[in-house]
Amino acid sequence: MSDTVLKPTSTRDRMIAEARELFADRGFYGVSIAQIAAELGLTKQALLHHFGTKAKLYGLVLEQIANELAELRPGSEWSDDPAKQLIEYFVAMISDTPEKVNRSRLLMREILDNRARAETVGSWYLKSFLEELTAMLRAVPNWTKASDEKVLAAIIQLLGAVNYHAVSGPTFRGIFGARSMDRVDAAFENQLRTAAGAVLKTGPAD
Repeated sequence: MSDTVLKPTSTRDRMIAEARELFADRGFYGVSIAQIAAELGLTKQALLHHFGTKAKLYGLVLEQIANELAELRPGSEWSDDPAKQLIEYFVAMISDTPEKVNRSRLLMREILDNRARAETVGSWYLKSFLEELTAMLRAVPNWTKASDEKVLAAIIQLLGAVNYHAVSGPTFRGIFGARSMDRVDAAFENQLRTAAGAVLKTGPAD
């Protein structure tokens, strides 16, 4: 598993990284291609020359995030227990968020701000990641015969906990202080392991 921040290695990567920050801060509709270009010291036309449209640039950001999440998955050499693999996958997502909290913020925005795009979007860049999670859950003995709806509901529940924890950090640090929230982070990891373990052990609710 990797929890390092990948630094941009080319001009194109730097453009995507800057766009990622702005999309995470403001959402797809909250930032224009002209604003992204201005942050990069480029003209709008120059940025469009590289990416074509804002939607395509946004798609590349989501594709980058999907690739990062795939790299976090524990390999079979870590454990041959499907439940342990899935739990460690979710834990890896939260342990990686201090440096990449914008990833969780962007994922939350993609879910919350996507109503207008949902009917016409051409590619769901996170689909393969979600399909991988559902396949991992189905590999757990108590979940092999669960309905698609119950599998997806469990995935949404656990992903929601992971991403909400990440995006709420700055606000709660402001309210309760950094030292207190450092202890909360440690407690949250333990609680996530316990909650995920319980879901995997008991199987889908009737």
